[in-house]
Amino acid sequence: MPPTSTHPMTETILARFAEVSAHPRRSKHEARLRRWLQAWAQQHGFSSRTDATGNLVIAVPASPGAETAPTVVIQGHMDMVCEKVQGSAHDFSQDPILPVRDGDWLTAPDTSLGADNGIAIAMAMVLATSDVAHPPLELLFTIDEETSMTGAIGLDPALITGRTLVNIDSEDEGVLTVGCAGGVETQLRVPLETECAPAGMVAARLVATGMTGGHSGVDIHHQRANAIRVLVRALDLLVAEQPALRLVDLRGGTAHNAIPRHAQADLLLPAGALSALADRLAAFETAARAEFSHSDPGLALRLESLEGSDTRPWSPESTRRALDLLLTMPHGVAAMSADVDGLVETSNNEAQVSREGDDLVVLSSQRSNVPSRLVALTRRIESLGRLAGAAPHTGDGYPPWPPDMDSPLLARCRRIYKARFGKEPVVEIIHAGLECGLIGDRIPDMDMISLGPTIRSPHSPDERLLIPTVGMVWDFLVAIMAELAAER
Repeated sequence: MPPTSTHPMTETILARFAEVSAHPRRSKHEARLRRWLQAWAQQHGFSSRTDATGNLVIAVPASPGAETAPTVVIQGHMDMVCEKVQGSAHDFSQDPILPVRDGDWLTAPDTSLGADNGIAIAMAMVLATSDVAHPPLELLFTIDEETSMTGAIGLDPALITGRTLVNIDSEDEGVLTVGCAGGVETQLRVPLETECAPAGMVAARLVATGMTGGHSGVDIHHQRANAIRVLVRALDLLVAEQPALRLVDLRGGTAHNAIPRHAQADLLLPAGALSALADRLAAFETAARAEFSHSDPGLALRLESLEGSDTRPWSPESTRRALDLLLTMPHGVAAMSADVDGLVETSNNEAQVSREGDDLVVLSSQRSNVPSRLVALTRRIESLGRLAGAAPHTGDGYPPWPPDMDSPLLARCRRIYKARFGKEPVVEIIHAGLECGLIGDRIPDMDMISLGPTIRSPHSPDERLLIPTVGMVWDFLVAIMAELAAER
């Protein structure tokens, strides 16, 4: 479709975003981008500083006449979720992301786009160098938001002096986010017995692929297919049909905060069983595609011959124990909020599974806006693991961001948005993790809000940015800065 006309500043912001995208920035590997940002700051005469964790702050002087206004923090994160379509040769450790336009949308061929959260960096850079009124700014760019939030967890409070913070990590224009869920990850490591491969067995691979995936927080209520769960359901049916089946390997999922789109299992089967099991699998594929016809039209299952390997298969008892654990593991919405209509309160993502040595390793990511229910769901998953013989390990996690409906910044933003666009903004709490919760925990007197342009299907290769909303968010941000610049 032809693109609509864009805001005059949109091209400038997207050009900056393309520059950011040229720097590989996997979680925990942001150093290259950080060095480039430091060089950019030096080029423009801005001072910069880092903390021991690797977070970066660029100090931007106020526009003329606003020198005495309170400092404002503009915040985003440097890393991105690295997802690609099956078969892509893209190497996120060294290849740039190449944004392309498709009508009103910006996408990337075969990979996640990284607008989450590269667009925040681009907007902050343009704000710092544009001829618009603004108070003193601190551009705070954190590390590792997408895996462990270690940047926000390890943030040195002395790194920033501002006590008003605008986070640009929300994904719907016209929405002001004022609260978010807390989260934690649990790993289950199940020691399993192996055996020598029985005689007369052949190797095969079962693949579950083509699923939509998405963000394990903001997309969890869409009830999209989880490739691990689809794979395990298929395996359970095949084992019932052919009890001699042995699992050799099992793996799926790429990140704790991405709904798995691809999973596969390597098997040993009696010679001659492949054809009969392929027929059974085809029947299940038809049923699964019907279940997920709206959310996952590309869902596909295939059973293919495989060259044998030296890896010892799991025993029949261990194969059954692995499948039972994965079949009973929860996934999806556990509870909706009783206080906020339509808000997912508690959920988990059955995020990753793999064989490590002889062990089955399972990763689950839990979220909740209610800390006690986050604990309860986590304990449930740990208990399931123990029943299967696992040694559970749960990380420290991150706290929720409790909403402050009396926030002066919120009141200001609501008024400015209505005056600028002629309608009330949506004020919401989201079922996803934002660094605001941790920043507020580290700096309790910080007044915060989160906003951003519209992004769809984050944390997946289908991620796309709605271009016209970039200019709308820019106008809103400039209006906020103008009012804050006038404060004394």
